[in-house]
Amino acid sequence: MTMELSAGAAKRRGAGGWRWAGRIFLVLLLGFTVMPMIWMFITSLKTGFAAMQYPPQWWPAEPTLDNYWRLIDPSGTVGRDFLQYFWNSIWVSTLTTILAVVVAVPAAYAFSRFRFPGRTFLFFAVLLRNMFPAVVFLVPLFILMKALGLVNTHGSLILTYLTFGLPLAIWLLKGFYDNIPVQLEQAARIDGATRFQAFFLIVMPLSTPGIIATSIYSFIGAWNEYIYAYTFLTRHDQMTLPVGIQRFFSENATDWPGLMAATFMMSIPVVVLFLVLQRYFVRALTEGAVKH
Repeated sequence: MTMELSAGAAKRRGAGGWRWAGRIFLVLLLGFTVMPMIWMFITSLKTGFAAMQYPPQWWPAEPTLDNYWRLIDPSGTVGRDFLQYFWNSIWVSTLTTILAVVVAVPAAYAFSRFRFPGRTFLFFAVLLRNMFPAVVFLVPLFILMKALGLVNTHGSLILTYLTFGLPLAIWLLKGFYDNIPVQLEQAARIDGATRFQAFFLIVMPLSTPGIIATSIYSFIGAWNEYIYAYTFLTRHDQMTLPVGIQRFFSENATDWPGLMAATFMMSIPVVVLFLVLQRYFVRALTEGAVKH
């Protein structure tokens, strides 16, 4: 009996040790993940001279918000351009998100509910685009956009972003539709509802978390995209934030505090959006990953 108790205590001590090791690992991982953002924010509060000092200051002796003021002051060149880039990113990301959701909702529903020849092949064919790196499609899409006369317009970015945002949106939403019992729709149709009414009255409300998560993903993908925006846009007033903030780089010097302030402000909409709606995003990823 004594030996059994000793073995049980040793087992509990071992499990407790692993739990603490896991917690320490998670804390280290969190610090490794968050540290770049903390350092970015600290640098944005420094002057140009303080940012280049060695050894670096962990906290500036005289923190300043001038770098942020330069970005939001419309009377200055930097502020006027930054606000224009910010608006361009909002416009492109929002319109891309709306179009992706509008197209993905009926497409995902069709893949989830209807059986038709080539359904499985077509579903994986839709996802095939996302299995290749973006640079593979850069030249063909540029030639296509040039032929359509869309180079240097936001239309070229919106159409391009849909090519990789829409397949994943369909995949995410299909996972949600698969988890909604078909019997609910059948009951609604027995009560006299058409398929169209059953979809909007039963399926749409239940799949709202999936639609929200899909919207978040589409928005973040379009908001952070760089390579296509850099290639398709050369006009200064059409640039989006990822491309526009390059103006802080020059041949002779880099405005690191200004760049860090711009990057930090660029991160705010995505971080806020994700924090507010993260539970829908995580749920969509997990359910979409296990259901086909």
